[in-house]
Amino acid sequence: MFAKARARGLKLVAHAGEEGPPPYVYEALDLLKVNRVDHGVRSIEDAALVARLADSRIALTVCPLSNIKLCVFDDMTKHTLKDLLDQGVAVMINSDDPAYFGGYVNANYFAIVDALKLDDREVYTLLKNSLEASFVGDAERAAMVARLDAYWKQ
Repeated sequence: MFAKARARGLKLVAHAGEEGPPPYVYEALDLLKVNRVDHGVRSIEDAALVARLADSRIALTVCPLSNIKLCVFDDMTKHTLKDLLDQGVAVMINSDDPAYFGGYVNANYFAIVDALKLDDREVYTLLKNSLEASFVGDAERAAMVARLDAYWKQ
């Protein structure tokens, strides 16, 4: 299915590395050849994988509230998002089935920023990562980043 989707020009995303270990992320990258990984928070357990994600700019769509609900972390202060961000991984904040896991995108931002004491530079990086990883054309992506930059600098 993934090969057929890729052949039709679709972008590929797979869940990996949330409840499952880093080898699941490798499988998503190497077997499915995804453009983005949903979750991926356990990638931090493998330094080579973290380096690969950072170098390739394969984004991780991190959903902090669902990570807590699924007991990936027992406390938001133990979340790996900041460590991944500090190592150059293109992490971004998302929501995962908000009605079930509790919290739309803003609630996920507030929870992780508060728990990990993220500063303005880190929040900006999360926002910019989400724009850079979006599946839009280059011109639209550049325009969105320019709007973010203009807003952020005022």
